Amino acid sequence: MLASPSILGDPNVVKVVATGEGRAMYFSRAPIPFLRDPTSAMDAELQRSRIYQHLGIYAYTVDALLNWTSLPDTPLEHIERLEQLRPLAAGVPIGVALIDEPVRPGIDTEADLERANREWAAFTSR
Repeated sequence: MLASPSILGDPNVVKVVATGEGRAMYFSRAPIPFLRDPTSAMDAELQRSRIYQHLGIYAYTVDALLNWTSLPDTPLEHIERLEQLRPLAAGVPIGVALIDEPVRPGIDTEADLERANREWAAFTSR
């Protein structure tokens, strides 16, 4: 999903860079795509149009999943703490679908879990 530049600095939000054909090129917790020249308004606009938040919903065949789990760990997977970098490094394509709706916040921290529990309690008490 196209996201706000405000997510770039948040390591709890996974970002993805994708090709024009809808294939993932890289996933990162770091600010990607990185704006090298922040004084360039044209580059800043290009960056804003390419900031995608990753929402990991995967659909694979059994064979693809067995292949994934048989692959060796990779250094980038360990560095970023992102399991999807393992098949990507092995040349397994990962498709990317873009959505227009805002994504609900993930549950990546204790504070996120507390928020989700409050929201769930409010939802189930109706």
